[in-house]
Amino acid sequence: MIDEKIEKLQKIIDNAKRIVFFGGAGVSTESGIPDFRSVDGLYNQKYDFPPEEILSHTFFKKNTAEFYKFYRDKMLVLDVQPNAAHRKIAELEKSGKLIGVVTQNIDGLHQLAGSKNVYELHGSIHRNYCVKCGKFYSAKSIFECTGVPMCECGGIIKPDVVLYEESLNDRVVEGAIRAISSADLLIIGGTSLSVYPASGFIRYFRGDKIAIINKAETFADGNADLLINDAIGKVLSKINVKA
Repeated sequence: MIDEKIEKLQKIIDNAKRIVFFGGAGVSTESGIPDFRSVDGLYNQKYDFPPEEILSHTFFKKNTAEFYKFYRDKMLVLDVQPNAAHRKIAELEKSGKLIGVVTQNIDGLHQLAGSKNVYELHGSIHRNYCVKCGKFYSAKSIFECTGVPMCECGGIIKPDVVLYEESLNDRVVEGAIRAISSADLLIIGGTSLSVYPASGFIRYFRGDKIAIINKAETFADGNADLLINDAIGKVLSKINVKA
């Protein structure tokens, strides 16, 4: 059955001219980055504070040191590499078939694999800025320092990641919606589609086909032309990219 579905996915991709990939944490779990909501995910691990509270704007402002303890331990992952899913998506873009990647991930693995047109809805660990003067700092510099990272001007450095209570970046949102609305194939992979407002973006799709590749069920399964309940990297590694 799975081989038949992969053959169907191959045909759908071959016939598509403007593909957009919409992905979440499940895309990076095969690189060793834990997701949030699975049995072993971050939300099911024990800390002094719930992860949902730690990853909020209010907590960052009031308990910055505690925020950075969790952030360095669980979010600031720098020693991982792209997996088969990231590489295949980059290959599709290089071939001219894929016009954009819309990701909820903050790890930068799509870019590391070679993807250029990436809309990072929730920001990136690789961008960090002083809240006072705006000076840029790398992820490595944040990882290597201790305590609360401070700018030379005296301001606190904040990761360019979207915390709870914060809004998504307007420019990124506009680009993501524009890409999705102009695609003829939307591949949704490695996401439970349970995080809003990001998951609501798929409603802008007006194209021909939707393919969903995810281990668990999503609310959009009934609208999919093809549904594959398996690991995204395992599935995409079997796809041949044709120019």
